[in-house]
Amino acid sequence: MENTQLATPETAKELGLLPEEFSRIKEILGRTPNFTELSIFSVMWSEHCSYKNSITWLKTLPKDGPRMLAKAGEENAGMVDLGDGIACVFKIESHNHPSALEPYQGAATGVGGINRDIFTMGARPIAQLNSLRFGDLSLDRTKWLVKGVVKGIGDYGNAFGIPTVGGELFFDECYNVNPLVNAMSAGIVKVGETVSATSYGVGNPVYIVGSATGKDGIHGAAFASKDITADSVNDLPAVQVGDPFQEKLLLEATLEVIQTGAVVGMQDMGAAGIICSNSEMSAKGEHGMRIDLDKVPMRQENMKPYEILLSESQERMLIVVEKGREEEVQAVFDKWDLNCVEIGQVTDTKRLEYYMNGELVADVPADDLVLGGGAPVYKREYREPAYYKEYQKFSIESVQEPEDLKAVAQHLLSHPNIASKRWVTQQYDSMVGTATMTTNRPCDAAVVSLKGTEKAIVLTVDCNSRYVNADPEKGCMIAVAEAARNITCAGGEPVAITNCLNFGNPYVPEVYWQFVGAIKGMGAACTKFETPVTGGNVSFYNQSTDDGPVFPTPTIGMLGVLDNVDDMMTADFKAEGDFIYLVGESVNDIASSQYLASFHKVAASPAPHFDLETEYATHQVIKQLIKERLIASAHDVADGGLFVTLFESANPNNLGFDIESDDSIRKDAFLFGEAQGRIVVSVKPENQEAFVELMATSETEFNYLGTVTNGSMLVDREQFGNIQDFKPVYDDVLHSILEE
Repeated sequence: MENTQLATPETAKELGLLPEEFSRIKEILGRTPNFTELSIFSVMWSEHCSYKNSITWLKTLPKDGPRMLAKAGEENAGMVDLGDGIACVFKIESHNHPSALEPYQGAATGVGGINRDIFTMGARPIAQLNSLRFGDLSLDRTKWLVKGVVKGIGDYGNAFGIPTVGGELFFDECYNVNPLVNAMSAGIVKVGETVSATSYGVGNPVYIVGSATGKDGIHGAAFASKDITADSVNDLPAVQVGDPFQEKLLLEATLEVIQTGAVVGMQDMGAAGIICSNSEMSAKGEHGMRIDLDKVPMRQENMKPYEILLSESQERMLIVVEKGREEEVQAVFDKWDLNCVEIGQVTDTKRLEYYMNGELVADVPADDLVLGGGAPVYKREYREPAYYKEYQKFSIESVQEPEDLKAVAQHLLSHPNIASKRWVTQQYDSMVGTATMTTNRPCDAAVVSLKGTEKAIVLTVDCNSRYVNADPEKGCMIAVAEAARNITCAGGEPVAITNCLNFGNPYVPEVYWQFVGAIKGMGAACTKFETPVTGGNVSFYNQSTDDGPVFPTPTIGMLGVLDNVDDMMTADFKAEGDFIYLVGESVNDIASSQYLASFHKVAASPAPHFDLETEYATHQVIKQLIKERLIASAHDVADGGLFVTLFESANPNNLGFDIESDDSIRKDAFLFGEAQGRIVVSVKPENQEAFVELMATSETEFNYLGTVTNGSMLVDREQFGNIQDFKPVYDDVLHSILEE
């Protein structure tokens, strides 16, 4: 074996391996690895691929449910039974570090990668969502990042032809250096027509298909497993480059080749490229592979073995084909004008043997590389940070109620976290595919119809990271509950989640405490809502050396199902004179609200009021109201509180509202507090009696607020202005900042 460059402990350290990991590698191989072999272990044992610092806790999350067809960790993405022989494959992943350095390509390849996870399983992607976090929007760097990321997502998704149907956008200075770019995709497949990421059958040929391999993205998985520093710009080669048109061809070719029945297994090449696909498929199928690296189509000359193995060039797949059926597979990829090259064969050795021009350059056991096999698993130390107890000391009495609440309303409706996101959404094609039912209908979640059926899938991404920072366990429960609330308000039934766990450095005990708390909260809420966790990804090291970690941000991507599209519910008030009710309990609470954070500039407060049992009961009542056609709209009270919810319901049809506040609660808390579990509904006068009757028989609290008006906004008979006065402020905030 070519062994000229034996690895040293120093090299191992440079590649991000711990001293004990280097010793373990020598033990596994029975010798000192060469540089290529060490590179293989460094990427496969990176946090990004092995989840070595998180898997102990991830295993505690609920994974089972009656609808689960592919559970967490079993395949490239989770798969859920929608009934009638149809399944939904969905997943969310992060592309934070690449986007911090090169926002356009970082975000674009995030979109490409998540869609490949979906169609590799045989499902056709039909909807994309994203969750984006950026720093202070007055900074030039933040503006550059926002413009690049949004354009990257828009250009790739629009060219690829999959609608972007929803998402969230949040600004806080903790994300100044390290933005978060989380991309979600959902696809549809007939049950039984999927393909697995596995490899077996000695002698079966192994093919690489799609784009040629270049030097982009080498050590990208290891790059994603360290803090961002001033030197990170030197990691630019670790950022991949995407080609959406190539991906579109690959999508069609992949779905077509699966139909031939000649495919044994298939996996996309994302993080860690060829080595990741080789090792994971081999370990799963309990076989080995012999690969000739010189046969891999390359776009650069003189690539070294480790560069070919670790390249994260986009739009590539690894396919294991049934021996004797090579021509059928070749014909499909020829038709779509894509590379389809046999680079090796399946063996019975359970080892991965890599050759370059006939010379053995690396020989490693497949199982020892992967999560669930020999990859290391750690239990990290964690301890409660000092700030946590300080935050709990907050009292509403310490904040003086403003005399002018209209000024607060104006402040909130013009805040980038609350104002219209249309500057972003106008850059995304939400109509392509013509199945999106929420493009021009305001709704708490995205609703995408399944053609040829009466069904629709309902999708949302949610996480208020300010709440999670204040109280990780409670804050993450709220993230799950809010996702379920959004799906419920759209008329759907929540069925499963995928998660994107964005945290700081896991070796810092206070950061790891946030992670553990969030997992506990997620587990409790997902158990209550019967929404098993289908998978997702963990993104640690979201921090800079100077500014510390970002807010802990466990983004929840939730899938719901709507069995009949006629039951879809929208968030907009329908007619003047309709009655407005608040379902759920009003509480004297302004903790962790946008109002407290940006108007009063108070950062230290606990998570807002939340009760899991009460929240769950409220959702069941809302489902009943929708089914019995007793409400005309439903919109959850979230960021900005009740006033913002009322404005968002009134705005689409140029209506207004005339409401009375609850005199047992401080008026600023009533209007701008963010206590959880509350939903604003509107009721037509002819349905009022039946509505009140149903609510009275439930144990859920509800209050009559007032009526829908023709445009004026009145609170306790005080004029807060006309909806038209606020429209320009609300609609054009991002535009005026980003287009100056």
